[in-house]
Amino acid sequence: MLCTRKALEERWLRLTRETMPALAAGRGWPVRYDHCFQRILLDAACEGVWYDRIAGRPAYAHADDRTLERAVALGEACVAGREDLEALNRRSLAWRRERPR
Repeated sequence: MLCTRKALEERWLRLTRETMPALAAGRGWPVRYDHCFQRILLDAACEGVWYDRIAGRPAYAHADDRTLERAVALGEACVAGREDLEALNRRSLAWRRERPR
């Protein structure tokens, strides 16, 4: 891992609680709140509904390093304009609609 777990979690929280919400309105993103960004990024990192793959809450604290690193990288790519947050959100919502209840 390139950084410590604590540093990775700090990056995650800063990204999803501060950076992305601050950019949301100006970018026309369909979500504004930290938990929405966290859902989208964790679902994408897990390639499905995150709570089917991560036991425990809060999810970021229970995700394995690789999953959290991927979620952070996806969020940073959205911030940099290299990843489409709206497309990730649509996929996340589709996974949730497809999920058996």
